Amino acid sequence: MRSMTGRMRSGTLGPCMIWLGLMSLFGILGGASASLAAEPAEATCAPGLGKSAAEMIQTRYEGIRDIGADFTQENQSATFGGEPLLNTEPKSGKVSFAKPGKMHWSYLAPEKSVVVSDGATLWIYDVAGKSVTRLEVTAGFLSGAALQFLLGDGKILETFEVTATACTDAQVTLDLLPKEAATYERLGLIADRSSGDILGTSVLDLFGNLTTIRFSDLRVNQDPAASVFELEIPEGVELIDYASDVVGSAGGDQN
Repeated sequence: MRSMTGRMRSGTLGPCMIWLGLMSLFGILGGASASLAAEPAEATCAPGLGKSAAEMIQTRYEGIRDIGADFTQENQSATFGGEPLLNTEPKSGKVSFAKPGKMHWSYLAPEKSVVVSDGATLWIYDVAGKSVTRLEVTAGFLSGAALQFLLGDGKILETFEVTATACTDAQVTLDLLPKEAATYERLGLIADRSSGDILGTSVLDLFGNLTTIRFSDLRVNQDPAASVFELEIPEGVELIDYASDVVGSAGGDQN
C-alpha cells in the first residue's frame, strides 16, 4: 500500500481534520491553542458567553440540512527531520456539506484538488498528480465529535469544555477542549453572535499541526444533488484504493 505522507504534505486533507478531528500529522507545537484571529476583540468576554454561544450554534446547525460556502485555508505546519509536513501556502475553493456525513471540497487555488465523501467512502483527487485515493469511511471516521454537532447528532457542551476566548459585538471565538480522549488536541470556532453561523474553524492535532479554515458567502438548505458527494474517477487516472487494499489504474467505472 502506498504511503499517504506526500498527499498529507499537500494540505489537501486539512478540511478532514477540521470537521473530523482526524488525519493527524507529526509535529512539535504540543500544547498550543487552536486559536482563530477574529476582528479586534474585547479583552475579556462576559461570563457564560461560551455556554450561550455553544447553545446558539447547536440550535442553528440542528436546523440545517446542508451548507455551501467559499473557503480559505491556512496551515501552520510542524516539522519532522527539519522539514515542514504541511504546505503552508494559502489555499482557497468551495465546499458543500450535507447530512448525514457528506462533504465536497473543491480546491481551486493555488492547485486544483478535490476531497469528496458520500458518508461511506472518501475520495481524494490529486488533479495534477492524476491520482485518486479512496478510503472507507468507518464508524469512527465520520462519527467523531468534531462532525457530530454539525450534523445534529452530538451535543457541544456534553463533548467539550467550551471557553469564549475573544468577542466583539458581531462575533465570538470559542476554544473547544474535548472532555475525553480524541483524535485531535482541541478545536477553535468563530461564530456570528446573531445567527450562530460558523465563520471560521481550526483544529490542532495531537502532534501540533494547526489548520485554519474561514468561510464566506454561506448558503444553507440548497438541497444539492446526491451526485455532488460522489466522485466519478476520470479515465486514465490512477486509483489508490485503501478501501479494498488494491492499487490500480482507473479505466472506466472504478467507483
